[in-house]
Amino acid sequence: MPALFHSLKTSMPSQRPASPSLVAVIGGGPAGLMAAEALAGAGMAVQVFDAMPSVGRKFLLAGVGGMNITHSEPYAAFVARYAERHDKIEALLRDLDAEALRQWIHGLGIETFVGTSGRVFPRDMKAAPLLRAWLKRLRDSGVVIHTRHRWLGWNDDGALRIAYPQGDLHLHADAVVLALGGGSWARLGSDGSWQSLLAERGVDISPLRPSNCGFEVEGWSELLKAKFAGAPLKNIALSVPGSTPRKGEFILTAQGVEGSLVYAWSAAVRETIHRDGRATLLLDLLPDRPVDKVIQALAKPRGSRSMAKHLQSQLGIDGVKAALLRELTDPATFADPASLAKAIKALPIELVRTRPLDEAISSAGGVRFEGVDEGLMLKQMPGVFCAGEMLDWEAPTGGYLLTACFASGLRAGKAAVQWLERRR
Repeated sequence: MPALFHSLKTSMPSQRPASPSLVAVIGGGPAGLMAAEALAGAGMAVQVFDAMPSVGRKFLLAGVGGMNITHSEPYAAFVARYAERHDKIEALLRDLDAEALRQWIHGLGIETFVGTSGRVFPRDMKAAPLLRAWLKRLRDSGVVIHTRHRWLGWNDDGALRIAYPQGDLHLHADAVVLALGGGSWARLGSDGSWQSLLAERGVDISPLRPSNCGFEVEGWSELLKAKFAGAPLKNIALSVPGSTPRKGEFILTAQGVEGSLVYAWSAAVRETIHRDGRATLLLDLLPDRPVDKVIQALAKPRGSRSMAKHLQSQLGIDGVKAALLRELTDPATFADPASLAKAIKALPIELVRTRPLDEAISSAGGVRFEGVDEGLMLKQMPGVFCAGEMLDWEAPTGGYLLTACFASGLRAGKAAVQWLERRR
């Protein structure tokens, strides 16, 4: 890419001042705003451009019902949540781990607490006060935020092309931080449109795929959909074959399954579907009862009662749990106590596809780490840094996504400062 120079046509003078360096941050989510803070703190002139009418929209929506900002579990377990990219994310967490993120939030005047599950929340459980305090601090530090400004790539002379309601800007910046999100929740700004713009420049990109997403089955019966679509299954456990079950809950949908416990297995299930055309989740309807105890309970005489009534009286299985058990077992299994007990402990749910990417909480894929240096600068494009969900990593819900987004933004911002200082 041609050398980046400082001038903003239309609203800013075209001449290049000696200092400070101008850095454009494209994207106003947590990663972009954290990069802006690091840059402004080092004395850079920072301008943030976001295509939406306001910044942090996905961040605010994620906070509906409780802003889970990070997680308090031990560091080794925390890092392991990033699966095959754990080494890359751990390197970023050295700048900002979960505890450091909590302290940073406290510095904004927002107290946090640890919930019973180990998840960390702002004291009032809301995202908006945190974002307001953060934006005030950024603006007080000189950061200029432009909304309704959509990045369209580069001109032939290296200028950033940015469309806004009154026309086009052509910005020559000394460095650029791209924090454009993944491909989920396009209505909030993360539409993945940046992929073609970077691919044209030779950047290596892994295709975006749904993560923390729901899955579809071949088709539930009309009776099950009519009575139980949207119903939660609580106090259960899920696993993939050969794994240790995880306890929690999920939701039965008209198309299949979704919810926190399904999201925890989404990467493994998605990749199995990609490889084999389908995948299996094993549902344990009674995770606190061993199979022999279930067999004993079902083996008790039931007299004239139906098996459905027997399940309810002996094991407390009714409602959506009973309906799903009946849906996924054949008559012979349902009538035999030993076979039914095994089904109760490992009921196979066959999944055939993910729900659409735009419905997913997050996305996998993006700019491959092999194409960036330790400071997240694109090897193909010196002076251009990437941060946040547009990088090729994924994590489960529970605060892990946000923590890595913040950490990567901080790394990109700090690295941009160092790169600019070396060029002086």
